[in-house]
Amino acid sequence: MVIAAIGAAAAAALWQKRGSGAVFEALTHAWDLFLFIAPSLLAGLLLAGALRQLISPGALARWMGADSGWFGLVVATLAGALTPGGPMAAFPLVLVLAGAGADRGALVAYILSWGLNGFQRLLIYEVPLLGPEFTIMRVLVTAWMPIIAGWGARRIPIAWEPTR
Repeated sequence: MVIAAIGAAAAAALWQKRGSGAVFEALTHAWDLFLFIAPSLLAGLLLAGALRQLISPGALARWMGADSGWFGLVVATLAGALTPGGPMAAFPLVLVLAGAGADRGALVAYILSWGLNGFQRLLIYEVPLLGPEFTIMRVLVTAWMPIIAGWGARRIPIAWEPTR
């Protein structure tokens, strides 16, 4: 509702400043963006739904649960770095992992590793643009960060339950 209100206010301001043609053009761009994102979103949601059916609740608790210790944070960090795709795939997977028994520390490590050290991003963007030496240096510097962040997330006294 908040985003819809902000969008409506932006459309009203655009209408007042530049007229109805600009609002129509903005809606056209928004529709084109939706059509571009829709396949990724649909694939990510289908993948998350399929994994939710395949992985029984509590199945990942041994590997990425609260009692998994540092091992669980390392597993989550590796899984995040190896997860392909954009946020349309990664965030639904986080919800599936949460429902399957991963704790918040592992989820933080997963999503931070996906954002910092995603393997496909390294190969597609970083190595070609910045070179292998820089990429290796940056990964060595940032590889531990998701583990430390996950450890910190486990210690923050905030009650959190994944959405069902």
